[in-house]
Amino acid sequence: MTAIVGLAQDGRVYLGGDSAGVAGYSLTVRTDAKVFTNGLYAMGFTTSFRMGQLLRYAFQPPRPKGDLSRFMVTTFVDALRTCLKDGGWAKKNADQEEAGTFLVGVHGQLFTIHDDYQVAEPADLYAAVGCGHELATGALFATAGTDMKPRRRIRVALEAAEHASAGVRGPFSYVRK
Repeated sequence: MTAIVGLAQDGRVYLGGDSAGVAGYSLTVRTDAKVFTNGLYAMGFTTSFRMGQLLRYAFQPPRPKGDLSRFMVTTFVDALRTCLKDGGWAKKNADQEEAGTFLVGVHGQLFTIHDDYQVAEPADLYAAVGCGHELATGALFATAGTDMKPRRRIRVALEAAEHASAGVRGPFSYVRK
């Protein structure tokens, strides 16, 4: 389950995440954060703690160069696919690879990597993933244009998701890059 929230502002990317580990009707509050930094990148994951562990500890993301959007779609995703395959986590169904969903911030830009390795860059400069994403995105929309600082906006979004989603729980963790 989960709520991971990202916001790009003033040349930085801010991420926040909850601590819920959900399996069926069971919920465990976990100490291993869903948001973290890895080299030049800030990352926040949903889908699988195993995928998150690989992203955090095994993935050696390449250094960005050239057009950042193009780099993310090609070089970054190629390295990601290799890491997830080597870690035994990537899935293959009808000759199509599948992974999980997570947010990535680098050089002040925010991206969503979807489970089909599609790379999205939000025009609104914010995004959320996980079962609480709609609630969190609504809170980010409602706080846009206010004088709220980025971390406060992310906290409000996470609190909205926690309030109305059974799969989202604090404590919340935060990173910025």
